[in-house]
Amino acid sequence: MTAGPDHSPFSSAFSGDGSRTGVVLSHGFTGSPHGLRAWAQALAAAGFAVRMPLLPGHGTSWQDLNRTRWQQWHGALDEAYLELDAQCDQVFAAGLSMGGALALRIAATRPVAGVLLVNPGLTVDDPRAPLAGILKLVLKSTPAIGNDILKAGMDEGAYTRTPVAAAHELNKMFKDTVRLLPRVTAPVQVYRSTVDHVVSDSSMALLRRGLTHAPLEVVQLENSYHVATLDNDADRIFEGSVAFILRVLQPGHEVRHGKA
Repeated sequence: MTAGPDHSPFSSAFSGDGSRTGVVLSHGFTGSPHGLRAWAQALAAAGFAVRMPLLPGHGTSWQDLNRTRWQQWHGALDEAYLELDAQCDQVFAAGLSMGGALALRIAATRPVAGVLLVNPGLTVDDPRAPLAGILKLVLKSTPAIGNDILKAGMDEGAYTRTPVAAAHELNKMFKDTVRLLPRVTAPVQVYRSTVDHVVSDSSMALLRRGLTHAPLEVVQLENSYHVATLDNDADRIFEGSVAFILRVLQPGHEVRHGKA
């Protein structure tokens, strides 16, 4: 019998002889740590301290998510960042989809050494999005686009309905995050699927336009859909993100954000 999705938070301590480096990770909208657990484990295996919280309203029911505000999602990730920051020499922020936007918020408001993003979302492409504030009064949920994964047999364990009130919060958070992008100065690495049925290229366009003070590297994923951390290119993401962190930390590399 196959075990169900593991929605629990992930936490690991330092290991190895490397510098005290932490990574704070965020899952996406209607998802949970289940979709990023293998990524978190790969980062922990590389010796980094990792924190990946379960964001408020997630991992239970879409009705719970409808009762949350975007500031609660940001607050949970910020709390995890501060926990790492208290014991680390430097902290990286990472995330998938909406979690990518939350990671960018951390990078814009806290001292981070670098940012790792997988198919980050910065805009809601659904034409109903601008009306979500009104629709939520009469419509509680809509069908979800879940399990956008090319690899057969994978399940991200996300909600099967999209809560409309929460989608309105998501839209507000995206707009506020885009406003903050010029404040990001740490290097950013993005893993971008060439086929993504959830986040369109408009989010990448906003990211490129907004990151006016941060170096941006985009790695194309040819064999994965939106939830690439569970897809055919997962190992490439895991190995590449560890290599990115080590590149940023190597002697002689100027870490603009971080504790010297």
